[in-house]
Amino acid sequence: MIAIVDYNMGNLASVKNAFAKLGKETVVESDPAKFQKYDKLILPGVGAFGDAMEHLRERDMIEAIRDFGASGKPMLGICLGMQLLFESSEEFGEHKGLGLIKGHVKAFDESKFSEPLKVPHMGWNRMFTKEHPLFAGLDENHYLYFVHTFHVTCDDKEDIIGETEYGYKFTSAVAHNNIMGIQPHPEKSHDNGLKILENFIKI
Repeated sequence: MIAIVDYNMGNLASVKNAFAKLGKETVVESDPAKFQKYDKLILPGVGAFGDAMEHLRERDMIEAIRDFGASGKPMLGICLGMQLLFESSEEFGEHKGLGLIKGHVKAFDESKFSEPLKVPHMGWNRMFTKEHPLFAGLDENHYLYFVHTFHVTCDDKEDIIGETEYGYKFTSAVAHNNIMGIQPHPEKSHDNGLKILENFIKI
């Protein structure tokens, strides 16, 4: 069974509906004491990094998520949920993250853009992926739906499994052992997004 973490910061209905389209039942779980009973965990997220960590802290979910990550069972962070997997973020000040993947979350550096682009990065864009079970059956580059102002930077380049070009190349998908993250919203990315979620079910 797959649990979707409910900490009042995610688009839970859309994620749950996407799995339902694949014929997979999920549980929206708000009790951290129950996390370990599930086979897989989804950490969604919409909003600001600091607020999200505060919501997790208030609900005693931080250690429960870290423990799940240490269990070896598959975990997937989506959008802000992916960013929370990292050590820190500079969004509205410096905030500590879950620390499950080494690296940090930074704002787009518009001074590096080769042409004027709007931030936040919003809309459909291509992802260039490495070979990974999460992307089985997908082309090397495929379009997914993004909405974000900040992006992750990995300390270990081996953790990078997907990159996207927006002003410059940035990391848009990561995997460190059993812990995975994807910056775009697979639940809003039609067939390609559903394929990624289907692959996660199989991992």
